[in-house]
Amino acid sequence: MGSIIGRTRKDGSTAYTAHIVIKKGGVIAHRESETFDRKQAANAWVVKREAELKSPGGLDRKENPTLSTVIDRYIDESKNAVLGTKAQVLKTIKNSDLGDLKCSDITSQKLVGFAKDLSRNVEPQTCGNYFSHLSSIFTVARPAWGFPLSRQEFEDSVTVLKKLGLIRKGSERDRRPTLEELDKLMDHFGRIQNHRPSSIPMQKILTFAIFSTRRQEEITLLRWDDLETDRILVRDMKHPGDKKGNNVYCELTPEALSIIQAMPREDERIFPYSADAISAAFTRACKFLGILDLRFHDLRHEGISRLFEMGRTIPQVAAVSGHRSWTSLKRYILGELP
Repeated sequence: MGSIIGRTRKDGSTAYTAHIVIKKGGVIAHRESETFDRKQAANAWVVKREAELKSPGGLDRKENPTLSTVIDRYIDESKNAVLGTKAQVLKTIKNSDLGDLKCSDITSQKLVGFAKDLSRNVEPQTCGNYFSHLSSIFTVARPAWGFPLSRQEFEDSVTVLKKLGLIRKGSERDRRPTLEELDKLMDHFGRIQNHRPSSIPMQKILTFAIFSTRRQEEITLLRWDDLETDRILVRDMKHPGDKKGNNVYCELTPEALSIIQAMPREDERIFPYSADAISAAFTRACKFLGILDLRFHDLRHEGISRLFEMGRTIPQVAAVSGHRSWTSLKRYILGELP
């Protein structure tokens, strides 16, 4: 059965996207969509296409869905959940004019045009992130499902966009919190804890982030069962390929281990809080205290830099941080961080 969803375009007009999904044995056997300017036209298309698909050999004809439909299928069939920034980026692309185009109509020129529109509101680094996430769709669509979505057109567009400076990688941050800033944060969260004992123990979390060098989300996934003397299993550690299932044992510094031992065993997780809640508390505190351009992730930079300043070797630091290569750690040693 077909369905029709209306949405408002950037120019204020309304687009009507007709969706058709056919299941066999509870499994999706066919999915396609088409976008129209009028709802009546969308209804007519649904009736026409459903009749065509029910005819002999109708499902065997080569599909040419819209990019929006391909993105939906990618999300539905991906074993690893598409969450966070990637989910938001793909949703934005789906709801753009690019998302309304059929696979065969998406050329390097159309992709460059999409990037130019995007660049009116975002920085080249952000635009680069959009194309990084979009790359997954172009990689999978043709070989997995036979959709006429050209990987070559995508690669050509990326080459052009790099030359034009419309996309680029983000520059490495060199921000470290000062001792004064850390004192302010600890005092601030100490007052909150005294006033509301049930609030998130941000003093412990901030200190643990520095001494363990763990990322925000990694901290929230640590479990008591994964603690082994002076090391712990870090789940879904960030990795260039795929962090899902990338579980790595990392050493705990004495300070980090002491903080863990001070946490109550009231949950299977050591820090039973959401990454969003920790992020929100940290961001509010920095704003309230007038601390500019400091991110929670900068605490990891601080922790790694401190280890080197204490005389730790590359293998010793990597055992704590989880880094796998010299390339990832060299900037902490060469004095690129203040």
